[in-house]
Amino acid sequence: MVVLGWVLVILLFVVGMIGAVYPVLPGVLAIYGAFFLYGWLVSFEPFGIWFWLIQSIIVLIIIVADYAVSALGVKKFGGSKASVIGSTIGLIIGPFVIPAFGLIIGPFLGAVIGELIIGTEWKKAFSAGIGSVLGFFSSLVVKIVLQLLMIILFFIWVFYH
Repeated sequence: MVVLGWVLVILLFVVGMIGAVYPVLPGVLAIYGAFFLYGWLVSFEPFGIWFWLIQSIIVLIIIVADYAVSALGVKKFGGSKASVIGSTIGLIIGPFVIPAFGLIIGPFLGAVIGELIIGTEWKKAFSAGIGSVLGFFSSLVVKIVLQLLMIILFFIWVFYH
């Protein structure tokens, strides 16, 4: 059962890190779920209140920051709520429509189309599209760093507590 637990935990960590880039996968929730899976299949003994408190705070920060950092990128470049919504839709649909480049082109086109629908001039809509891509990459960096921190803390708690 211990080997199965470790295999599934590592698999969820991989899914979580891929989910940081690919929004269709659960990302941070896969990593958080791996902690429970480890507890059920191996042991909850290494985890105390501080482990769960720290990990839960990181999860909340990631969820809030994911939206906020992306939206901030769009807003910083003059985008409106329409470009934030369009960018989010593009981020979800883009990888399916354009597999290789959809993660970049999807949010960009979504933000531009969102702005054009509400009557924004082309240059300002294009700028909002650039902001959506920069916001996506900024959000990606934040998610990757914080999710890696979650995984590192897990190993510290398991092997050193």
